[in-house]
Amino acid sequence: MISALIREFLIPLLLFLFLRRLLGGIFAALRTPASRSPAGPLPPPLAPMGGTLVKDPVCGTYVSAASSITQVIHGQVWHFCSLECSEKYRAGR
Repeated sequence: MISALIREFLIPLLLFLFLRRLLGGIFAALRTPASRSPAGPLPPPLAPMGGTLVKDPVCGTYVSAASSITQVIHGQVWHFCSLECSEKYRAGR
C-alpha cells in the first residue's frame, strides 16, 4: 500500500518540483538583463542629485556645480567636468 503510494504519487511530485525549480532558474537567468550585476543594487551616483548645472567651456558637457572642478581665472569662476578639460582650457588661454 505505502510503496504503491510512493510510486504513484510521491515520485512524480518530487520529479515535478525538481523540474519546475530547474526550469524556473533557467528562465529567470534568461530574463535578467546582461548589464545588471546579480551582486546587488546599483551604487548611488557620485554627483549629488539636483542643484545647478553648469556647462564645461571645453567639451560642452553639463556638470553639477557642486561636483565640478572649479578654477578661478582672471577673477572669473570656471567649472570643468574633468582635470583634462581644465588643463586644456589653461593651455589654450
